[in-house]
Amino acid sequence: MQPGGQPNMQQIMEQAQKMQEQLMSAQQELADAEVTGSAGGGLVTATVTGAGELKGLVIDPKAADPEDTETLADLVVAAVRDANRAAQELQAQKMGPLTGGLGGGLGDLGLPGL
Repeated sequence: MQPGGQPNMQQIMEQAQKMQEQLMSAQQELADAEVTGSAGGGLVTATVTGAGELKGLVIDPKAADPEDTETLADLVVAAVRDANRAAQELQAQKMGPLTGGLGGGLGDLGLPGL
């Protein structure tokens, strides 16, 4: 700290750079990670990245009834939602400590609320 209780600008810049690097690393981990969700007891399985991008969809032939495409569509939507829920949990796990630290980390340097 500098005289008068003000934080050193160099400290602020170093901490911001470190947080940015950690954030970028976590974002890359999320982009590389894959999670799955399923519906209908596994009849439909969706795979998404940790960032929420749909990467794959597997449909068991037993779910493909030409007379009832509405149920299949519902199963696909449910599987994708389930996979996205898992991706959001992964995002919270990876990004929570970093995004929560945006306010607290700079606040430690004497800048409350930033």
